[in-house]
Amino acid sequence: MKKILTLLLSFFALQIHAQDDFVKVKNGQFVINQKAYHYIGTNFWYGMNLGAFDKPRLIRELDRLEKIGVKNLRIMALSEGDKDTPWCMQPTVQSAPGEFNEELLKGLDFLLVEMQKREMKAVVCLNNFWPWSGGFSQYIKWTKGGSIPFPPPAENGDWHTYGKYSSHFYENVEAQKLFQNAIQKVVNRTNSITQKAYKNDPTIMSWQLANEPENILRGTQLVTWINATAKFIKSLDQNHMVTTGSEGYTPSANSGTDFEKDHLSEDIDYMTFHIWVQNWGWFDPHNVEGTYDDAVAKAKQYIQQHIAVGNQLKKPIVLEEFGISRDKNDHSDISTVDIRNQYYATIFNELVTAVEKGDNTFAGCNFWAWGGEGRPSAPHSIWKTGDDLIGDPPHEYQGWYSVYQTDKATLKIIKSFNKKLKKVTL
Repeated sequence: MKKILTLLLSFFALQIHAQDDFVKVKNGQFVINQKAYHYIGTNFWYGMNLGAFDKPRLIRELDRLEKIGVKNLRIMALSEGDKDTPWCMQPTVQSAPGEFNEELLKGLDFLLVEMQKREMKAVVCLNNFWPWSGGFSQYIKWTKGGSIPFPPPAENGDWHTYGKYSSHFYENVEAQKLFQNAIQKVVNRTNSITQKAYKNDPTIMSWQLANEPENILRGTQLVTWINATAKFIKSLDQNHMVTTGSEGYTPSANSGTDFEKDHLSEDIDYMTFHIWVQNWGWFDPHNVEGTYDDAVAKAKQYIQQHIAVGNQLKKPIVLEEFGISRDKNDHSDISTVDIRNQYYATIFNELVTAVEKGDNTFAGCNFWAWGGEGRPSAPHSIWKTGDDLIGDPPHEYQGWYSVYQTDKATLKIIKSFNKKLKKVTL
């Protein structure tokens, strides 16, 4: 009897320890094993594709990231569209409703296994407002027919027209059913390598509803969808956190986002926001002297605005996208990145300073994005099937925001601030 009791106690102790390996929220901050967790990570949305079709490169990229202290990766786990879908990462996980590419899902298995070996955590994104992974617009096309009004680089493409089209996703009952089926496919998956259920894998930090969900229709559709979808995921998986993928309080009056309301639900564990000083017109790479200082001031103010809401709701916040072009907006991998280096150091320092002051609500940031050893077919080209996957998604000019393994000064800055962050977190 004593032996059985000892075995049972050991079993429960192991279970408790396994639970502690998951990233949780405690007193408004992230913890792992009851210890504070902060990070400087990156966006690595194409990791699953490398895991399926270029395992040696994936291993090299993860080794490089580990070397500079990057332990958190924001990745895609679902993509949609057939092989002819333009400006979309290829191949996709779901080529038609309910038709899933098992080779890609095994690539996701491999990615998670390799991340676990390096004690990395994955923020797993499940959908996209924008069409570069299929996303909302592809679900609408599948259920309503017709054609997608693609934004630039499509000829005569218009961002607002596309945004209105994509926003109809939230109230499309058929599209929601297809998406829930896809959520179940991933969340209920068992890793083909380890035979561990995803929902029991602490390598996954969180499930993310979508990349940058907006609502150009400007009603309550977005927050209603956020709350319902988060609740649905939590009904499948009680171990992992759920978050939105929100840009936060964007400068655009048309985005239809509300940082506070979009994160009120108890099923949303933490808050996300993005900063795009160049895309939003705050910074002009051809007029650094006239725009850079003001852009940085606005970025800092924007961070503080979101920290205040995080403190109010007692939820951690993560700056999960920020970036800036190479000098003078040059897309060549041999161009200088002096302004980027300066900007990265400034943003990283905001995080380190907040943690140092004890404001643990600001939990982490992921720069956009890791390009590693990948290179465009030509600088400033549009991605096509067969080209290297890099940090710039298929609808954007390649080489714009990617951080390459040859950007030595940038890597040194990332490594340095990861060391500083670790020191002030302990």
